[in-house]
Amino acid sequence: MAMRQPMQFNLGDVVRLKKPHPCGGYEWEILRVGIDFRIRCLKCGRQVMLPRTKFEKRVKAVVKRALEEE
Repeated sequence: MAMRQPMQFNLGDVVRLKKPHPCGGYEWEILRVGIDFRIRCLKCGRQVMLPRTKFEKRVKAVVKRALEEE
């Protein structure tokens, strides 16, 4: 069984999640990266902490990268 590489996320990236926040927003900004992720809803400003595994399962797409890799 092969180990899966964790997805690459950076501080400031904006991601779209599969399900909406109760306020109706789908887009979140990443504020903390590591074992846990802290994300902020761009519609209402609420901050949430999620374990990496849950966060990676919920991400649908990266809307905007904070730092373009060269």
